[in-house]
This record gives sequence, C-alpha cells and structure tokens, in this order.
Amino acid sequence: MTDPAILRPGFADPVQHAQQSFRLILEAMSRPGRLTEMTCPLEPPPPFEPATAATALTLFDSDTKIWLDETARSDEVSAFLRFHCGCPLTDTPGEADFAVCLEWPEDFGRFAQGEPEYPDRSTTVVVQLDSLGNAGGLLLSGPGIAETARLDLSPCPSDFAARWSANRARFPLGVDLILTADRAFCGLPRSLTVAED
Repeated sequence: MTDPAILRPGFADPVQHAQQSFRLILEAMSRPGRLTEMTCPLEPPPPFEPATAATALTLFDSDTKIWLDETARSDEVSAFLRFHCGCPLTDTPGEADFAVCLEWPEDFGRFAQGEPEYPDRSTTVVVQLDSLGNAGGLLLSGPGIAETARLDLSPCPSDFAARWSANRARFPLGVDLILTADRAFCGLPRSLTVAED
C-alpha cells in the first residue's frame, strides 16, 4: 500500500500535460540533438527531475515493465510510479520496456535489443543528466538531422562515442535514448551516428 506521506502529485492536468509532454518527447526523438523543454508544473519525487518524471507519466503504464538503476531507486519514486503509472518494476534490465538511469549504463547491450522481426521490442533508456546543451562536444548525424548537430552531455563518459557505435552497429536492433536534464528532453534514436568532435 502506498504511503500518502511520500506520494508526490502527478500532472495537474493529466490529459493536457501528458499530451504536451508526448509532443515534446516525439519532437526530441524525431529531431535528434534538438532540445525541447516542458513548461507544465511538476514536483517530482527525488531523485527524479521534472523531465524524467514527465517521461514516466507520459510513456509508462500497466503494460510496460520498468527497470531503475540503483541511483534512481527510492521509496518515493517507486510509490510515484505505482500510483500514477501502474507500471510493474523489474529487477532484470533485459526484461524492461523502459529503463531509468541516473548514472550512465556501462553497456547498452544489457538491455533488450529487440528481435529481427520486432525491433521495437527493445528497451528505451531514459538517462537523467546534470545538463544538456548544443555548444559542442558530440557531433550527431543521421535521420532527422539536415547535416550535423552538436550536443553537450554532462556528465558524459569518455568512451561514449564507442559505446554508442556498438549500439548503432546492431541496427535495426539496439536501444534508443531519451536524455533528460531538469525540464529538458533530448532524443538519441539508435539510427543516429555519434562522433567526438
């Protein structure tokens, strides 16, 4: 039973705010490297930040299995997800439809990669960062980008480009990333090429 003392509220207007968030996430995924930012009020359960909580409220439901890394797990987060999303939590990353990470996973291969007939049966990994920007750092190219785009991730593993290259090599299998920082979203679909600039 959920302890009401630790339960944070969800969207003030569940339908409208979920639709707004869905459009922002969809735009972020269809235009990789472009940052979108939510405007609706939301007080997330710690250690979630607003964009991470909004992603959960928008995309998670009773039919999606969720894996949380150790840093993302808290009683407040578990209560929030159970009450507002009704989603089951799993201890096995390879079973998850969505994973939420507050630290970079060392290997994207630990998550579900999809199947040749059903590449969509892969894990979408939500990574909460300290900040996102477009000043430099990583050079992105691929579908949804006219030529190239620049992306700054903080923190960013020194071998991120190599990790992503291994994920990209599995295409059409592999994972997609939704990056969040405070109220911002950024999408990195598996079709994307990432290089260090």
